[in-house]
Amino acid sequence: MKLSELHKGDRAIIIKIETDESLKSRLFSFGVGKGSELSIEACSMKKQTIEIEVDGTLIGLRADEAKEIEVEKIV
Repeated sequence: MKLSELHKGDRAIIIKIETDESLKSRLFSFGVGKGSELSIEACSMKKQTIEIEVDGTLIGLRADEAKEIEVEKIV
């Protein structure tokens, strides 16, 4: 499942990040990588942007960026 498919309050673990190097570097600088646990804190109207929390850090992502991150939802 893609990160973009999650909703506010959902939790997930990152399985794979399939994006360009600049976004990967940005995410890694925040400590986000394969195996990281995250939660969806907020979504804009029509889900154009998504705010995630990873280890206490809030990170904003565009919808097209979130579509490139594969996650496993934690139930």
